[in-house]
Amino acid sequence: MTEATPQLKKGVLTVKQLLEDSSLTIPEYQRPYKWTPRNINQLFADIVLHKDKSAYRLGTVVFHQEADDKDRSKIKRNIVDGQQRTLSLMLAVRALINERVDSYRPIKSQDLLKTLQTLGDCMVDPVFNSLTSQSNLHNNYLAVSRIVSRAEFTEELIDFLLNKCQVVYFELNNISEAFQFFDSQNARGRDLEPHDLLKAFHLREFTNEDEGLKAEVVSQWESSETEKLAKLFANYLFRIRNWSRGASARYFGKEHTHLFKGVNIDRTDRYPFVEQLRMTHYFVDSYNRHDHRKMDDNRIAFPFHLDQMIINGRRFFEMIGHYQNEIDLYRATFATQETGSAGPSAYTLSQLDGYARRILETINSYGARHRTGDRYVRSLFDCLMIFFIDKFGMTEVSRAIEKAFIWAYGLRLKMQVLQLASMDNYVLDNNMFLLIKEATQPADFLAVELTVLQSTAGEKVDDIKKLFQEMRYCE
Repeated sequence: MTEATPQLKKGVLTVKQLLEDSSLTIPEYQRPYKWTPRNINQLFADIVLHKDKSAYRLGTVVFHQEADDKDRSKIKRNIVDGQQRTLSLMLAVRALINERVDSYRPIKSQDLLKTLQTLGDCMVDPVFNSLTSQSNLHNNYLAVSRIVSRAEFTEELIDFLLNKCQVVYFELNNISEAFQFFDSQNARGRDLEPHDLLKAFHLREFTNEDEGLKAEVVSQWESSETEKLAKLFANYLFRIRNWSRGASARYFGKEHTHLFKGVNIDRTDRYPFVEQLRMTHYFVDSYNRHDHRKMDDNRIAFPFHLDQMIINGRRFFEMIGHYQNEIDLYRATFATQETGSAGPSAYTLSQLDGYARRILETINSYGARHRTGDRYVRSLFDCLMIFFIDKFGMTEVSRAIEKAFIWAYGLRLKMQVLQLASMDNYVLDNNMFLLIKEATQPADFLAVELTVLQSTAGEKVDDIKKLFQEMRYCE
């Protein structure tokens, strides 16, 4: 049976019609305003390029319509998709009003003047707490002001922008359907990052009980740069998750988003494998909400694991926030130039013994560490250590560092030219991630025997080779 298509209203709006709608709202769960002056310049370059057309489509806007919180007799249209472009167009109209109405070069057309004055009265003025949004809005307003104040930005071009530039809009009354529609449209080829698709999916997976927590839970995601989120998924979460399944993990794309979708606690049948997750989910919430917490101020975090079944909705965002913090902490502690200089942390290196400290100092400082192949090897080491610490904490961490170093950097000593495929194939042929996944205690991982090498590596990795020789892993 095919899934019913959500009932929706759709049509085309000119920029004037879009912006004069005083019911437009930017919901709290939306990401910060990320456009830069470069995006603004590209938008207006496109508009100028197509100014001789009878109409020009700027993109798509998806609305979720609901009753206004303050006045239930009124409606508000939450922008689910299209926020960046809509805000940029608002900035352009504000700049036109300030630069071309009652200015040294005022608009002569009475129709245009009336249109701009009407927009100035009707157009919403969103407020953002995000410093990222505030900074980008300020910078982009300056950029668009420079554009509309130029002599070549004629009244004909202003008319084209307001009355002939259009957006296609889709409007739904149900928030889940709105996000599902957004997700399905973007999965059909629009240039969105995979983590953006995951955000849309998990926002609509919030349970009714968790709806009120949406803005708070998603806040860390929204405050993160999209590039940082992309690296978190591609370089760490995706690689560890797929390698621990014995699968290739070269490029994280839209086709891999299923790896970060799991079960909805409220909607999934009571299958035996879900019961453990359900019990843990409700116990953590029950403990943290108990009146005793007002006295002892103790709280427990959900016990996330990198290879666990994902709990959709709120727990997904909590999990990503957890691993953002954990991986930042790992990098600050294990990947600093002077090992252990990151200050107080849950990861203390003061008790490292054996070769562990020297290993960290060497891989953080040897001259060739920034080459592409060496970065791939470092990724192997970091992913394996993060997976080990995620499972066993700091127990036997010195031995784990030694084992991960010999395994990962053995690839560097074996190969003169090292590419992404080399790294991925090496893992699949010598999969230590599977070993950690199946381990019940650190010794199961630490006891594995690694090969003694006959190195042909060049002098650029002499520091690595010297350590291998001292540790009796290179002849």
